[in-house]
Amino acid sequence: MSVNLKGNILVTGTNRGIGLELVKQLAEKTGPETQIYASCRDPEGTRAEALRNVANRFPGKITPIKFDTADEDSISAAFQAVSQKLGAAGLNLLINNAAINKPSAPGSLSATRKQDMMEVYETNVAGPFILTKVFLPLLQKAANTRDEGDDMSCRRSAIINMSTVFASVKKCPETFHMAQMYPYRTSKAALNMLTCCQAEDFRRHGILVTAIHPGWVQTEMGGEQAPLMPQDSVAGMLRVMSTLSNKHSGLLLDWEGNTIPW
Repeated sequence: MSVNLKGNILVTGTNRGIGLELVKQLAEKTGPETQIYASCRDPEGTRAEALRNVANRFPGKITPIKFDTADEDSISAAFQAVSQKLGAAGLNLLINNAAINKPSAPGSLSATRKQDMMEVYETNVAGPFILTKVFLPLLQKAANTRDEGDDMSCRRSAIINMSTVFASVKKCPETFHMAQMYPYRTSKAALNMLTCCQAEDFRRHGILVTAIHPGWVQTEMGGEQAPLMPQDSVAGMLRVMSTLSNKHSGLLLDWEGNTIPW
């Protein structure tokens, strides 16, 4: 099944899990005009072998990009590399997927150090903030292309921040017993506020900003007990992204398109 996405797409954290599956399905389900920029810390390293294999299956469609979302200099270098590849074109879709969780689940209060909190915030909040700030000119350039009319969409210019139901303040009493995960929960709650701020700020540019919860997925972070496979989660999220419009900017949705309360 194809998805209604196109153009130039940048996905972060693509060497494994949801990020790798996003790259794979975007390559499979979009047309030849779509270019995918797949970022990770070390595209040539052993942990990126699966990403290289996917890129080799779609020659010319996937470009691995080296950068670390916790390193501002590496983000600037990645911006220069992507800009050179894009030429006169803009960036249509930025998917902020890269994230970490410390300490490992259940992440009780007693097991959590200040260093854990700071490292998780740096990657999960400051990373998407700086990345979006640096790449904003390319998103604006895409938004100024009126092929899609005046409506905001992921085909025109959009930012998707990968969040979680664990970041919902309202739902915390329902979910806290599953895993305490203090740094992860609070960092993603901050990412939700970042999403709202960006949605209000970038509306004037015609850039859509939405947060999406991928579900509890069987990944290195999600664990083997998770009920959802990456393939199903990503297929659902791509369907949701294909339908997003003005009314969805500033919301937190799940992988099936349901609204999650803040």
